[in-house]
Amino acid sequence: MKKDLAELQDELTQAHRQVHISEARVATALDKLAYMEELVNDRLLQDRNATASEQTSPSPSTSTQATNVVQRRLPHKSLNVSGPVQPYHPRLMNFWYPVAFSADLKDDTMVPIDCFEEQWVIFRGKDGKPGCVRNTCAHRACPLHLGSVNEGRIQCPYHGWEYSTDGKCEKMPSTRLLDVKIKSLPCFEQEGMIWIWPGNEPPTATLPSLQPPPGFQVHAEIVMELPVEHGLLLDNLLDLAHAPFTHTSTFAKGWSVPSLVKFLTPASGLQGYWDPYPIDMEFRPPCMVLSTIGISKPGKLGGQSTDQCPTHLHQLHVCLPSSRQKTRLLYRMSLDFAPLLKHIPFMQYLWRHFAEQVLNEDLRLVLGQQERMINGANVWNWPVSYDKLGVRYRLWRNAVERGAKQLPFEKQM
Repeated sequence: MKKDLAELQDELTQAHRQVHISEARVATALDKLAYMEELVNDRLLQDRNATASEQTSPSPSTSTQATNVVQRRLPHKSLNVSGPVQPYHPRLMNFWYPVAFSADLKDDTMVPIDCFEEQWVIFRGKDGKPGCVRNTCAHRACPLHLGSVNEGRIQCPYHGWEYSTDGKCEKMPSTRLLDVKIKSLPCFEQEGMIWIWPGNEPPTATLPSLQPPPGFQVHAEIVMELPVEHGLLLDNLLDLAHAPFTHTSTFAKGWSVPSLVKFLTPASGLQGYWDPYPIDMEFRPPCMVLSTIGISKPGKLGGQSTDQCPTHLHQLHVCLPSSRQKTRLLYRMSLDFAPLLKHIPFMQYLWRHFAEQVLNEDLRLVLGQQERMINGANVWNWPVSYDKLGVRYRLWRNAVERGAKQLPFEKQM
């Protein structure tokens, strides 16, 4: 018995030794993987003069050596996103932009919007199709949205001039009808949203789909006007690592702070998923963020991936660039459970209240960023690994503005 016990103890000691060796190997492998991810991010940010030695991966024997090599060899790189906020580049306008929900545009109503520093108004014509014209009467520059819609024409409240959806003035009461036209934009309706094309290039024939995945029902559609530049808001929406620090009174209340947060994505893509959170996320050019969140019960995430979760919440955020310090936010929330919630009176107001609570937690920070950016601070001075999706958005936007023939991270057809 003593001999058998001694042999078992020896085997147990050897097993413990093997476990420690395996743990060390796993740790080293994880460090190498983290190093490779840092290299990928750095390659996107580094200039053309980077040396070959900065691009080669070392083969450290221990995790400590790996960390030291990473710190020594990887140069600090940053994106230059500093103020003052520059005028929007015309190339950024050559996309379809969602500007309103269809449900908010009745036959006799108007929706005034700002887009790229210009004022527009949306209304429905005689055929029920939406149109978008400049929100300024040709006569005396009166805002047209202060008027009314009569038989598919928008009427100026000053002297009653009426304009069709193509901008042509069709009525001039008390005077002879002149050949007058105000500027209009291509306008289209699809899947419950109104889209416009504000650019000078011919519009593309197709619009991206923003529908929630199959099995989801839309529960809320909310519009907010926010006093921040749309790029800063997109930076915030594309970042989940801030949640346990910023959203401590709303959806992230009680979340623990992970030892490591990563956004896992294909080498060429603007979509992926968060680790350790069960959240899938995508940036959809030019200004949309789609996310699917796995939940188990209110306020609690469920599982390690969205596929492992029994129920889900899907979100769409559209950040329309109204001006250099203003964003029109369109928010759509969908669920694949609790369909009866749609029929509870005043539920829309509860969803809006919650959305505003979450947004206010972000706004106080983003407004502070904007103030410092205007004064010259770089809001992307030191990106790290969990900033991957935000960095890719900035690289995509930079490529658009400089007129790149092939935009980065586009899906291969």
